[in-house]
Amino acid sequence: MITRLRNKDGNHYHLVLPPLVDGEMSRFMGWVGGTHTMRYHAHYHTSGLGHVYQQRYKSFPIQDDDHFFVVCRYVERNALRAGLVQRAEHWRWGSLWRWLQSPEPNPKLLSPWPLARLPRWVQRVNEPLSENELDAVRLSAQRGRPLGDDGWVETIARRLNLESTMRPRGRQKVRVPQPSTNKET
Repeated sequence: MITRLRNKDGNHYHLVLPPLVDGEMSRFMGWVGGTHTMRYHAHYHTSGLGHVYQQRYKSFPIQDDDHFFVVCRYVERNALRAGLVQRAEHWRWGSLWRWLQSPEPNPKLLSPWPLARLPRWVQRVNEPLSENELDAVRLSAQRGRPLGDDGWVETIARRLNLESTMRPRGRQKVRVPQPSTNKET
């Protein structure tokens, strides 16, 4: 599951989180966003002066296979893609930087992944994602559409009642019958 929150200043964060129970992500992210908003307003003495986040969080299920690695690369190279660092592992607020710290990353800050990291992980993160990979992640983030192989996506969409994320947005186009071009002479 990837979750993204964006605040009013354009800053945002990404989390790749595995829910323990289907449907619990909404409640958890409501608590995170609400708690952060209260603390933000208390710290800056801005209580009652508006929202901190521009929109609700976005999330989507991810298949535990190569799709998981694509999403993790997307998240871990975010600062690099934005031009904030020369290499993804230089972003001190990212999980890649934390993972590379010796001798062992703080286990309280990073959870084990469902799959072992691929060989040459840092090199892979620093390589751009393909247009197809970027498009797939962005579509899933925008629509809440599961990301995975076609069969898995259909199964998960059905199980989690996400079928609407699979259809194009908006009303279906009405097909108007064309007049016949056959003229009887």
